[in-house]
Amino acid sequence: MSKQVEFAVILKMNPMFADLGADELQRLSGLCHTQQLANGEVLFQKGDAGDALFGVRRGQVRIETGASDGSRLTLNFMGPGDLFGEVAVLDGQDRTADATAGEASELFVLRRQDFLTFLEQEPKVAVRLIELLCQRIRWQSERMEESVLQPLPVRLARRLCALAEDYGSEVHISQEQLGVFVGAARESVNRQLQTWRKDGILDLQRGRILLHNITKLTTVARND
Repeated sequence: MSKQVEFAVILKMNPMFADLGADELQRLSGLCHTQQLANGEVLFQKGDAGDALFGVRRGQVRIETGASDGSRLTLNFMGPGDLFGEVAVLDGQDRTADATAGEASELFVLRRQDFLTFLEQEPKVAVRLIELLCQRIRWQSERMEESVLQPLPVRLARRLCALAEDYGSEVHISQEQLGVFVGAARESVNRQLQTWRKDGILDLQRGRILLHNITKLTTVARND
């Protein structure tokens, strides 16, 4: 399968482009090029010019932001098939967060000017973009409410369930990264994970978490 065809498949899987026909997808995917990232390499930083939309072909990219005390907050993990950079590529303003490769990665890159030219020709894609951005706003509002109102076990269970949806029952993430993701100290995360390990819900290995009982974890996530 050629890279162009691969990118067309990724686009088709994304709600933003799901309604496009084969010819439209082919034209859009033909505008992209690929970029390699080494593990830990920074793709862009907050404040950089928003000049491209990215799709993950392989690997993982962390979307992060920094706090005034020097700590890091992981906003999202992008894996194969995920698209990101929609906001900056549309308004042309500065990036609102950092993007760093969590492992060796390859990205599809669609430049802003090429994308805007395509949108002028395909207004229905622009409408889908508006809907997608509204979904992102709702998602961010839920995360803010969650961090303020929900206890750590609920926050942690929700994050693990969300990661499992993307990566299956074997989640490659360190406890430190998970702590940053849910806004808690690594020690607190470890205590909760050890409790779940004793209950048979999961198992802990170096740099990864094996989820054995998604049903129980989902129950905790729902705060039933």
